[in-house]
Amino acid sequence: MNVLLPPPLVPGDLLCVISPSGGLRSSDKFEQGLDVWRQRGYRLHLCEGYDDRWGYLAGRDEQRRQQLMVALSNPECKAILCSRGGYGGARLLENWAWPTVSEAQPPKWLIGFSDITSLLWSQAKLGVLGGVHGPVLTTLADEPNWSQTRLFDWVEQHKIVPLEGQGWATLGCGGSATGVLFPGNLCVATHLLGTAAEPALTDVILAFEDVGEAPYRLDRMLTQWRSMGKLQQVCGIALGRFSGWEPEPLKPTLSIAAVMRDRLSDLNIPIVSGLPFGHDGDNAALPVGLPAHLDADAGVLSWPELM
Repeated sequence: MNVLLPPPLVPGDLLCVISPSGGLRSSDKFEQGLDVWRQRGYRLHLCEGYDDRWGYLAGRDEQRRQQLMVALSNPECKAILCSRGGYGGARLLENWAWPTVSEAQPPKWLIGFSDITSLLWSQAKLGVLGGVHGPVLTTLADEPNWSQTRLFDWVEQHKIVPLEGQGWATLGCGGSATGVLFPGNLCVATHLLGTAAEPALTDVILAFEDVGEAPYRLDRMLTQWRSMGKLQQVCGIALGRFSGWEPEPLKPTLSIAAVMRDRLSDLNIPIVSGLPFGHDGDNAALPVGLPAHLDADAGVLSWPELM
């Protein structure tokens, strides 16, 4: 496959830790995540300001932006680990330019999910590969062994195995498609539409997850995508976990599954749901900006060119 990926990580490599979004809440979970990487044999550098706080943010924009630039500019740093999500990543993209990459200066791995979607998509839009939609440091230790192994297999060996979910063939969304995969948090991705961070969506496979969003809010977001003609451009949709919401007694609502069927099933493109990624459960690592194959008849998301 003729793409410029970051070099495979090797135990002993230096990895930089940054907090580009929300401030740290749980030092215990954060330390446990650091230990997972250390036990794997990696050296970690905690960038200055990683534990700062300014309201709901991990410091002011210029401080968090500086962390990211320091990590990107450090020739010894081979990967950037995000401490947590939260909010604030998109703010860093104001007055921001990603460093150029080449064979002499290859990209670095950038690992995170949730609010980190803004950074992952902005970078991948430019064709800079190395983004991994996967566990942040505060969630990594809670991942099952298979999920941690999947993350390490990808960043250490460029090896990734298929994921299984439920295909929508019976809903008229069967068949298969191959396209560039853009995984992310639905809310964050929706707020990138119409900005400089929005990638070209023609023949893209979108992979969405979210947390704490009521069905009517998910409906609103998907309606925004439809109204802008964006969902009509993509060639497939992969759905992960939509967690953290419970219906209120006596308050009329639809289920999340019903909203997804109503807003997506008339697109007549391959759709697979129930894939193991997102908040509050297994969060399988997904490469950002690389070709993937979605088979809605078999209910499988795979990477034939990387297997």
